[in-house]
Amino acid sequence: MPPIDFDHFQVLSFDCYGTLIDWEAGILAGLRRVLDPRGVTAEDEDLLERYARHEAAIEAGDYLRYRQVLAQALGGVCAELGVEPTEEGAAAFGGSVGEWPAFPDSSDALADLARRFRLAVITNCDDDLFAASNRRLGVTFDWVITAQQVGSYKPTLRNFELAFERIGVPRERILHVAQSLFHDHVPAKRLGMTTVWVDRRHARPGSGATPAATAAPDLTVPDMATLARLATANTNG
Repeated sequence: MPPIDFDHFQVLSFDCYGTLIDWEAGILAGLRRVLDPRGVTAEDEDLLERYARHEAAIEAGDYLRYRQVLAQALGGVCAELGVEPTEEGAAAFGGSVGEWPAFPDSSDALADLARRFRLAVITNCDDDLFAASNRRLGVTFDWVITAQQVGSYKPTLRNFELAFERIGVPRERILHVAQSLFHDHVPAKRLGMTTVWVDRRHARPGSGATPAATAAPDLTVPDMATLARLATANTNG
């Protein structure tokens, strides 16, 4: 029996990047397009950790569109490695989100979950970039809350608070599903939410493209397929 009574929840809210979309694969592909022609050799995990540090610092400052965040984070990584991206390369990296692949199980799992719950997404992204990603997911979310709409990035609590206002359901009836402990589980638990950790990195060491953080999710699953199976099996309806 899962440690969560799924029948208690009306809405599932999701993080997108890292949870539904394989952002680490997308980020690495974009970084490699810039770094490889310049002869820079670095391990994947090293690149992801550098990227995570720069992105989090930029997002904690004055609000910028996510395209700009990506471009500036690329610049920070490149500076540490002794190279400089072209303006065209930075712009291409900033707009590459729509190319990032969905995890293979995301679309089917969301379709299964949508038959039982209403779905929301709370994403650190621009409206147009998320729309491109959403086409890869093939599901219509009942609510879409982007960083662009809020003017801030998770882990800022305001992103979740706007979601509560829009959804109009008590937060105790919203189950938040995310991969990032830093961006999602830490603030969601501060706000009294029940959370599911989709541990996409499994046994890989480190925290990848997100800064390290400590949180206590209520349930951990290895992928979206497992969540969908648990959530749709443990219902009364």
